[in-house]
Amino acid sequence: MDIDVPTTASRPGVAETARPVSGAARQPASNAERTRAALLTGPVLPTLFKLALPTMTVLLAQTAVNVAEVYYVGFLGTDALAGVAMVFPLFMLMTMMSNGGIGSGVSSAVARAIGAGRKADADAIVFHAIVLSVVAGALFSIGTALGGPALYHALGGRAGALDAALKYSNYLFAGAIPVWIVNLQAAALRGSGNVRVPALVTLIGAGVMIPLSPLLIFGLGPMPGLGIGGAGIAFGLYYAGAMLVLVRYMASGRSSLHCRIAPLQWRLFADILKVGLPTSASAVLVNLTVILVTSAAGRFGTSELAAYGIASRLDYIMIPILFGLCTATLTMVGINIGAGHGVRARHIARLSALVGAGFVGAIGCGVALYPPLWLTLFSHQPDVLREGAIYLRFVAPAYAALGFGFVLAFAGQGAGHVLWPFLASVVRILIAAGGGWLVVAQFGGGMAALAAMVMLSLLAYAAICSPVLMSGHIWRLTPR
Repeated sequence: MDIDVPTTASRPGVAETARPVSGAARQPASNAERTRAALLTGPVLPTLFKLALPTMTVLLAQTAVNVAEVYYVGFLGTDALAGVAMVFPLFMLMTMMSNGGIGSGVSSAVARAIGAGRKADADAIVFHAIVLSVVAGALFSIGTALGGPALYHALGGRAGALDAALKYSNYLFAGAIPVWIVNLQAAALRGSGNVRVPALVTLIGAGVMIPLSPLLIFGLGPMPGLGIGGAGIAFGLYYAGAMLVLVRYMASGRSSLHCRIAPLQWRLFADILKVGLPTSASAVLVNLTVILVTSAAGRFGTSELAAYGIASRLDYIMIPILFGLCTATLTMVGINIGAGHGVRARHIARLSALVGAGFVGAIGCGVALYPPLWLTLFSHQPDVLREGAIYLRFVAPAYAALGFGFVLAFAGQGAGHVLWPFLASVVRILIAAGGGWLVVAQFGGGMAALAAMVMLSLLAYAAICSPVLMSGHIWRLTPR
């Protein structure tokens, strides 16, 4: 679904620069008005699903790529699986910061600008997002290269597992800048209502990645296998190609948003970062939680670490599954808040959170009832299956709480407010990581005790996000 909005200001005194346009921007004004009206006055759930389903479908395909990668790496042995388990939280941190952190700031800024009729600002935000991408991507590349050995050792990496983690990490994060550019440009497009192009780019990339990863990992004919490093190279090649496609598309004039060099303005950076920085901090806390819990699981041994890595990857997969719904919620809330429709924006947030809770909650209950449904995709070792099943039986039923809180967090981002989700992330890390370390290191608890703390952290996260729905200030129902 590609939703375009009028290119003329919707409020008195807001001027737009006249310019020739083409492609989607040449659609008749009446069509643009109808699509904008769907966001502002149409039935909530049908409009939400039209925005969410393309992104959700493609992210499920991307999730299949992640699952396939672990499946391939599983043939390299337990050390390789443990190595991937140590690096995966860092890669997901980068993905969550670029998609759901700074990316949410970009989407929210674009959506609110369009809702208020500031199309020129929406275009300028695209270039500001590229500048942020280069800075953030470089920080990840340099930081993991310098700090990776100490971090993976602290997470329990030893001998072969540590070597595998370092090799995978070095190749994976060499392409950090393209990852950031792709995710922030896609976030800008989604904020404008264009979910079709980001979805198409991701879907094609997923189709390329699934056969490319084993080719690089195992080799073919005269082409030597690169082992676990091949998995990292495959990701880098995909994102480099996707970056070129998206930037070219947005610079060509075919997009409703236009990527062009623009004067840098602090007010636009501030509009992005007032949502993006607190949301990124929440993403840091979420991933730090997983890193610390991974470190606690590493105290049990390599088999238990591999089991936790396989089982907790399902926790992470809930996030991209929810992401399509969350970005649709953010866009609809942001445009309605920009247009002054606070009551409707809160109604969108409530319905979206309930849909998210029901969707991932059903997945969690199914896996909790039969853990081998997930675990045997990656390993058949009895110790790994036993420990992984213990974790999933505790944590998976709490995915409903994760879905409810996570969608509400994005709704708050769309409205430009992130306090309650940030506090929820702080409490989550205190319970899961702090409580997890306490029960393992001080009281000698096993995987069940660690999983119980993770489950409690998800319940607390949802409870603390809930006040987002009750605040009249967030929805601009009370005076500022």
